[in-house]
Amino acid sequence: MSFELLKMVGDAQKKKAVIDVRSGDTVRVSQKIKEGGKFRIQVFEGTVIRVDRKQSHTERIVVRKVASGVGVEKSFLMHSPLVEKVEIVRRGKVRRNNLRYLRERSGKSARLTQKDFDRNAVNELPAEEVEEAPAEKEEAKEEAEEAAKAEA
Repeated sequence: MSFELLKMVGDAQKKKAVIDVRSGDTVRVSQKIKEGGKFRIQVFEGTVIRVDRKQSHTERIVVRKVASGVGVEKSFLMHSPLVEKVEIVRRGKVRRNNLRYLRERSGKSARLTQKDFDRNAVNELPAEEVEEAPAEKEEAKEEAEEAAKAEA
């Protein structure tokens, strides 16, 4: 298989816009869960300890939280159709991409220093340019040609 073909398939799977998530952020990830024949939304809130392949369609974040005294880590593919929404709650001041050292820490030593940021601006997705479907373009073109013939 050629690299161009793989890239084309990967780009077709990408979402139009994804929020810029960094290590150290506290995020709230809304994920679709299928139970029987129904879907429901489950929210997972925790600290991002790792961000992988940021420019790829396989971009992944690993989110960690402590639930009932047990550390729980979950990995999310950012371009997955099952990931509904990612919202940044806090931004932490960190100097690394991989925060594995948080696994051994608990309590106050596991806290990260908070950084000031504009929450509304960060969580807003860039405006998508709406592109007309090819069939609509042809119809508009035909209507313009008919109007030109009627005037002549």
